Amino acid sequence: MQNQQTKQTKKHYAKYIDLHPVVKCQGTVKLPGSKSISNRTLLLAALAHGTTEIHDLLASDDTLVMLMALKQLGVDWEQAEGSQNYTIHGCAGRFPIHHADLFMGNAGTAIRPLTAALAAMGGDYTLHGVSRMHERPIGDLVDALNAIGTRIDYTGVPGYPPLHIHRGQLHAQRMSVRGNVSSQFLTALLMAAPLMAQDHAVTIDVIGELISKPYIEITLNLMQRFGILVEREGWQSFFIAAGQQYQSPATIHVEGDASSASYFLAAGAITGGPLRVEGVGNNSIQGDVRFVETLQQMGANITMGDNWIEVSSNGGLKAIDADFNHIPDAAMTIAIAALYADGPSTLRNIASWRVKETDRLSAMATELRKLGATIEEGEDYLRVTPPTTMQPATIDTYDDHRMAMCFSLASLDGAALRGTTVRINDPKCVAKTFPDYFEVFAKLAEQKLL
Repeated sequence: MQNQQTKQTKKHYAKYIDLHPVVKCQGTVKLPGSKSISNRTLLLAALAHGTTEIHDLLASDDTLVMLMALKQLGVDWEQAEGSQNYTIHGCAGRFPIHHADLFMGNAGTAIRPLTAALAAMGGDYTLHGVSRMHERPIGDLVDALNAIGTRIDYTGVPGYPPLHIHRGQLHAQRMSVRGNVSSQFLTALLMAAPLMAQDHAVTIDVIGELISKPYIEITLNLMQRFGILVEREGWQSFFIAAGQQYQSPATIHVEGDASSASYFLAAGAITGGPLRVEGVGNNSIQGDVRFVETLQQMGANITMGDNWIEVSSNGGLKAIDADFNHIPDAAMTIAIAALYADGPSTLRNIASWRVKETDRLSAMATELRKLGATIEEGEDYLRVTPPTTMQPATIDTYDDHRMAMCFSLASLDGAALRGTTVRINDPKCVAKTFPDYFEVFAKLAEQKLL
C-alpha cells in the first residue's frame, strides 16, 4: 500500500521549470489535504483506542515520513486503492515497538509530536532527518520533556536533532515550554499530555508570547475530536484532566490545505480572476484561511462558502503594513503579492521564518531582489518595495516547497506590473506538501511547463 503514496509524492521534474509571463489565471482548484491536519490526525489515530478511517489525507513527503514512522513503531494501516483514504488501527496509547531508528526527513509536523509521544510512553528510540532538519531547533521541547524526567540526548549539535530517547521516570504534573520559537513545541506537549495524565492531571505553562496561535487551535480541535478536552487560561496555561484517553471518532475528513490555497488566491487577486479554491471556507479550522483578510486589505474581492473561497479584483493591489505572526506560512505569499502593490509593503513579526525549512527571511530577501525589488530585511520583518519593471530571474528554492510555489506567481501580469520569465530551480521540492502544484498552476495559467 505504501508504494502508491510514494509514487504520488515523487514527480519526475527536470532540474528546473521555466514559467513565462501569464496574462490571466482563473478557474477552480481542488486543494490537497492540509499538512498540519494530516500529520496530527495520523498520530492521534495511531494513539487512539479503535480504528479510524481518514479521508483525503495529504499525499506528500511529510505525510509519508509519518506513515513510515508509524509503520516502524508497529502501527497497522492500509490505504484504499486509488484514493487518499486510510484506515489506521489505533494502539491504545502505546506503540507495540519499543526500539526503533526513525528517519523524519524535514517534517517538523512529524518529528516534534513524535518526540514527545515516544518520550512519554518509554522505550529506546533514535530520530534523525535530512541535514536541514538537523539545523532546526528542538531544544525548547527537549528541555521541557527532560525537566519532567524523560531522558533525551542530542547525538549531534546540542539543541538540534538527531535525538536519542531513553526510558525515563516521568513526573509530569506540570510542564513549561517557551512559546516564541515554534508553536509545534506546545502542540507536541499537548498531544503527548494524555499519555502522561492517567493518574494525575497535567498542566502546561507557556513561557513568553506564543506565536502561531491558530496552529494550536488546530491541535486542540483535533484532540477534542479524539475525545480529549483541554482547558486553557488564555494562551498561557493548558490543563488536561487525569484519566482521559484518545478514542477514535470512527471517521475523520482532512480539509484542504489553507496555506496551499494562498498561492491560487493571490494569483486571482493579481490577475483579476475569478479564481476559486475548493476544500476550505467558512468552516475551516485552519488559521491560514485568514489570508483572505489580507487580500481584502490589498483591494481584492472575496466571497466564501462553507467549503470554498473565490477571489477577483478590479485593479492593482494596495500596499500594506501588517503583523503576520498568526499566519507565517501564508505570509510568504503576501511578500510576492507585494511586488504588485502600489507602494512599499511591510510584513512584521515573522521571525519564525528563520527556523523553517530554510531561513525564509534571508531566502525571500535574496530571491525578491533578483526580480528587481528593493528589500529591507530585519530580524523579524521584511519590507518590499516593488520594482518598476520585473526582471527575469532564476529562483533558487533552498529545498523549500513554499519558496518554489511562491515565486511561480512572479510570472503573472498584474494591473500595474507585468510578470516576467522565471526559472524555478529544483521544482521537485514541492513534493513536501503539493506534488502536483506546477501542473495545477500551469492549467490555470494556460501555459505549458518547460
